[in-house]
Amino acid sequence: MAVTVKKVSLWRTEVENKPGALARTIEPPAKAGADFKIIMGYRHAAASEKAVIEVFPITGKKVVAAAGVAGLTAAAIPALLVEGDNRPVLACSVAQAIADAGINIAFLVAQVVARKFAAVVGFETDEDATRAMPIIQKAARGSKA
Repeated sequence: MAVTVKKVSLWRTEVENKPGALARTIEPPAKAGADFKIIMGYRHAAASEKAVIEVFPITGKKVVAAAGVAGLTAAAIPALLVEGDNRPVLACSVAQAIADAGINIAFLVAQVVARKFAAVVGFETDEDATRAMPIIQKAARGSKA
C-alpha cells in the first residue's frame, strides 16, 4: 500500500476533565452513524480541570447535527491524515523531511497496528499542511530499512 496523505477536518470540543466525558461526547455522533477513524482525548495542558476531545470524520447532516449537540465544532487547526504500510525509518524520514522544509509540526499522533501505520499531523497554517503533503509522500517513498 502506498502512503496516502489527505487533509482532514478534525472536530473538537473542550469538556470537564471527568469520568464519562469522552463517552458522552462521542455518543451522539456515533448513534447518528459516525464511523470514526480518529478519536483523540487528552487533558488540557493549561487547565487540568479541562480536557480536549477531537474526532474525524464528521460528515452528513445527521452526524453534523449530532456532533453539534455534543459540543463538537470543526477545528481551525490544519491537519493531515497519513496512512500506509509501516517500515523502519519511515517516521524519522518523514519528520526530517518536514523539518528540512522549514515546516513546524503543531502536533503528531501516530500508531502502528500489525503492518499498517496511521498518523494525524497538525500544522500551524493551511499553507504548511498543503506544502507538507508532497514532502511526506516523497519522504515515505524514499525511506528504506
